[in-house]
Amino acid sequence: MLPDNALCLSIAGTDTDAGKTVVTAALARAAVAAGLRTLIIKPIQTGSIVDAQGKLQAPDIALCREAAPGADTHALLQFATACSPQLAAQLEALDEKPLRAHPLAEEIGKVVREWALATTFCTNAPGPCRNLVLLEGAGGLLTPLSHRETLGELFALLGWPVLLVVANRLGAINHALLSLEALRSRHLPCLGFVMNEVREAQSELERTIRGENPKAVESLGHKPCLAKLPHVPGLNAPEFSAREAAWNGAARALSPVLHAVGTWQGFAPKTTTQEKRSQETVSKETAAQETAAQETAAQETVDQEGVALLRFDREHLWHPYTSPLRPLRAWEAVGSSGARIRLKGGRELVDGMASWWCAIHGYNHPWLMRALQTQAQSMPHLMFGGLTHAPAVRLGQRLLGMAPPALKHVFFADSGSVAVEVALKMALQYGQAKGETRRTQVMTVRGGYHGDTLGAMSVCDPQDGMHALFSGILPKQIFAPRPECRFDAPYNPAAEQAFAKILAAHADLVAAVILEPIVQGAGGMWFYHPAFLRGVHALCKQHGCLLILDEIATGFGRTGKLFACEHADVQPDILCLGKGLSGGVMTLAATLATHEVAEGISQGGGMLMHGSTFMANALACAVSEASLELISGGGWRAEVARLERVLRQGLSPCACLPGVVDVRILGAIGVVEMESEVNVERLQAFFVEQGVWIRPFGRLVYLMPPYIITDDEIATLCTAIHRALTQEAWR
Repeated sequence: MLPDNALCLSIAGTDTDAGKTVVTAALARAAVAAGLRTLIIKPIQTGSIVDAQGKLQAPDIALCREAAPGADTHALLQFATACSPQLAAQLEALDEKPLRAHPLAEEIGKVVREWALATTFCTNAPGPCRNLVLLEGAGGLLTPLSHRETLGELFALLGWPVLLVVANRLGAINHALLSLEALRSRHLPCLGFVMNEVREAQSELERTIRGENPKAVESLGHKPCLAKLPHVPGLNAPEFSAREAAWNGAARALSPVLHAVGTWQGFAPKTTTQEKRSQETVSKETAAQETAAQETAAQETVDQEGVALLRFDREHLWHPYTSPLRPLRAWEAVGSSGARIRLKGGRELVDGMASWWCAIHGYNHPWLMRALQTQAQSMPHLMFGGLTHAPAVRLGQRLLGMAPPALKHVFFADSGSVAVEVALKMALQYGQAKGETRRTQVMTVRGGYHGDTLGAMSVCDPQDGMHALFSGILPKQIFAPRPECRFDAPYNPAAEQAFAKILAAHADLVAAVILEPIVQGAGGMWFYHPAFLRGVHALCKQHGCLLILDEIATGFGRTGKLFACEHADVQPDILCLGKGLSGGVMTLAATLATHEVAEGISQGGGMLMHGSTFMANALACAVSEASLELISGGGWRAEVARLERVLRQGLSPCACLPGVVDVRILGAIGVVEMESEVNVERLQAFFVEQGVWIRPFGRLVYLMPPYIITDDEIATLCTAIHRALTQEAWR
């Protein structure tokens, strides 16, 4: 999160050489003259010049330093090659990995926070200084950072208002309209635009602004022309005095932009006349009183609506795992972005849950939102019986390209629980098709959780799990003890002896074994040793039963491997996937099977007896394909490794607190286990007051955040947990 006293503005051009740097430099000069402490950031500079010491120097930054000597400057990435950032990074092998919007946005946020907090006062500004941050892009909004991300994605992650610099030349209207469309598609606010004369000429755009083409004005989306910067040849004059005069003229021309920025963010630069300030103060006080009265009345209306909404919710809406008559408290959310949830009233919460572990890329990721919007324009949904569509086919291709190679067939499901139901049906039908009619049961271990539908509940822990209430009506399955061999401890082969003995005793009855590989999720967040999974896999082969691995929670990088079964180098017969598949945007899951399983079910014209209305929903498939494209880039590996390190640092101090039984970390999962069940409602309210969203259950207070969460945000989550346990807010 940026400091409250920072005004931030992204500056984009309609195309290359639109004059962004001149506008940025002149605007910075105007800001410094108005008493603003100013920072200019150039996130990517191509065409940098090598100085006498062999270091790269950014020419755009050099120009800004000359124009606004009182401003601070910062260049993040520099390349000597004068081309697009994507090509420059490829040619100069930046850490041998592509440019990514998320790390860049995180680094920009870090630079701004450190800079804004360095001092709080300026020598030439009365009272606390307000800080202005100007971020100059590279090329246009669709300039590529990598093969799947553009500069627009970086701007979208920052979420700052954008000033569009329009080159006053042939083609300006087309370029401006395309740029505005790029901003709209990324839900980015546009402050307005600057018409920049890059040479001595009057263009079609100037005639448009003057009203000679009113229809074109409408097509510009009513975005105001905040300023016109005429061609200033004196900027290149050899005499210092001439350049100074030219920059002063450019700064004066852009002063309306500075006022527009202040108005947008609730601040206007100081005026230069004391009398004018006094007059404005009186006017502002009167206006403020009227505005306050209006805002109070509006707020009362909003508050009444909010109270009514929450009352209806409490009285009529049934939330998960709660009583309909005595529900737990619910908070009204109105927005989400990155790793944050925004509540009604403006409070922001750092999200430690990734919406029950599915929003692995964070909320409102521009790549996923674009895929959703594009697909919605052509075909939101179509029945999958007898028809197919490209999003489903492409998603299937990506899944099989990423999954263990033995898996050859994909069945799309609506949710994780349904994916497990499909897997169980596959296993039972496979046994029946082979004539092994006695194989009607499934074996698993205690402490597991596989979903809330009847078949899935039957393989959850029958005594200590959340579905013990239904034990009398569920299919009877076979359970072995929970594997007590810790992931981070030396393996004791005795751990699988009990499992081997029970499987041997029921071998002719077991159609399949189902396990959550390595991590038992909602059943207790237990991490067991990979060698146990290898042993179970071998036992399944020995006794002729299938191995189903439920990777709904662990798939797509959560444990540090793409799939948790990779820790044990095991390939299942059937694999269940969900949650992170769509990045938390749409509900979708998948059940993958080997060709042997598919062939067995199909013997004698057999078919899998399952289907659903929204199977392979086109919107969900398109978003999931985009999610997997992000995953295939490989950046998640470094992100999850970073999360594991920061979680370990942040949660380890909890181990010595009273009431704590265990602290365990694996990948992007951090768990604090308590000696008894926590008071969920009390603890939830405490966390909201701390500005975090953490949803404990049973004896566990845990974190499974989005991969893109920052180190500072993780620290906030860990501090909140430590504070809650220290103050015994969990009891």
